[in-house]
Order: sequence, then C-alpha cells, then structure tokens
Amino acid sequence: MWERPEPEGGEKPGCCAGKEELPEHLSWPSAWWQKGSQFQYIMVQKKGTKQNIGVIQLNRPKALNALCDGLMNEMKVALDLFENDPQVGAIVITGNEKAFAAGADIKEMQNSTFQECYRSNFLAGWNRVSTVRKPVIAAVNGYALGGGCELAMMCDIIYAGEKAQFGQPEILLGTIPGSGGTQRLTRAVGKSLAMEMVLTGDRISAQEAKEAGLVSKIFPVEKLLEEAISCGEKIAGNSKLVVAIAKEAVNAAFETTLSEGNKTEKRLFYATFATDDRKEGMTAFVEKRKANFKDH
Repeated sequence: MWERPEPEGGEKPGCCAGKEELPEHLSWPSAWWQKGSQFQYIMVQKKGTKQNIGVIQLNRPKALNALCDGLMNEMKVALDLFENDPQVGAIVITGNEKAFAAGADIKEMQNSTFQECYRSNFLAGWNRVSTVRKPVIAAVNGYALGGGCELAMMCDIIYAGEKAQFGQPEILLGTIPGSGGTQRLTRAVGKSLAMEMVLTGDRISAQEAKEAGLVSKIFPVEKLLEEAISCGEKIAGNSKLVVAIAKEAVNAAFETTLSEGNKTEKRLFYATFATDDRKEGMTAFVEKRKANFKDH
C-alpha cells in the first residue's frame, strides 16, 4: 500500500521529476483562489469565513496521493505563496477520504544510487513544510504511510479522521524513513512505539495515534477538513506576528535542552513587548473588549 499504483490517466511518464517554477509575484488575484489552482498534483484554495486559511489538497487519487517530486515541488510553491500572503493566518494540508498520502513514489526512487542520493541531497526539499513560519495543520484521512506520515509530522498540528492509519513501512522495502520519520516519530510517541513501527512496518489507527500523542483530535471523516479549517480560523484570529513567535518557542522544545529552551522562551516572550499587538492585547483585556490585532 506504500508504493503507488500504475500512473494515473493523463499523467506523462517521468512528469513527477519536473519542477514547478515559482511565479514572479507571490500574490495572485483572489478570483484565482476561489477557483482553485491549476497545479497538476495539488489543489490550492483559500477557505474560511474570512478567506484567511490556505488549503493545499494533494490530488493524485489514483496513486493514493503518492508523493512524487512534481507534487512536492508544487507544494513548495503553494507554501511560499501562502507564507507571503498577508491575509493568510494558517495553512491546512489534506488529501482525500481514502488517503492523505500513502507514501513516496517508489517507482521514482527504485533505481537511484547512493551517489545520486548523496550528491543531490535527495528529499532535502521536503523539509520546507517544517520551516514555514505560519502554523500548518495536517487533516489526515485514510492512509498516512511512509512519506505521508512524515509529511503529517512536519506539520504543527495533526487532526485525524476516524479511519486514518499511520505507519512507517519502509523496512518492508529494504530501507528506512528518509524524511524525518525516525526522528519526529520518536519525539512524538516515544522510543518503544517508534521502534516497533519502524522495525516491523506495522500501522497504528487514529485512536492509537491520539493515545500516543501523535494526533491532537479525531473527527468523523466528513467533518475533518471543516474542523481543521475551524482550528486555523481560531489561530488566524490572533496576531499573526505573535503566533509565529509562539510557534518558534514551542518548536525550540524539540531542538534544545530544557534549560536552553527556557532561555529561548524568555527571549521571545520579551520580544512580544516590542510589538503593538502585545500592547493592544493587554489593553483590550483590561478594558474588557475584543482585541483588534494589526499584526505589528
């Protein structure tokens, strides 16, 4: 289930290796967002009552949303667009009801050599998801296996549908996770469960993932995307500047010692006192009114 099926209808041989060029201007007309993107492997729109949530939907249904180079390059373009759009306060990445992403495109990498992988820094570009400064929410229905599980873990929050399945089955293909699977999974669920999943290739259900701390919340399949967008809207209602600062502080917990993490938190906490939004937020609280953040 981790390897994609035969190419979809209309998909040209080798097309996944092509790169999507970043548009000259990182802001496109609002009408474009309403219609959805013209990308080949993803659909991109703005959602929410204020159109302030960027939604990236993986769109290779016949391949169970296998992550080919073309898809990941388009993903980077879409993330850059949303990152540079001042209206967008959060981003949701999702798939379809059957699969979030069933893994990397095995046929693309089947004949790769060590030299080619090392020289090209293979898969390094996938990390763009984890370096976006705006919050990213994964809305996972169906399979999130291999690279799909890694993609979900690069996001800041994971919401899962009731039938979601998570796994790192690379061991069954004679290799290991190559885009953070052994590292992020261990930090999320602990050594024992991570070892079991990585060494056996076994999957865990949405409920097991929630109990282990991998998933934040579980929803009915048909409500998942709606709930992820709702979460994004709550986040987008806060100061975008301070949200980015808060995200940096939480992420520091995974990169440093407790002592260094506390120092980072203090430094970033103090930094909020240089913002107009911190002043507005505290003033609004004292005056018993809703804060009017300006992202400054």
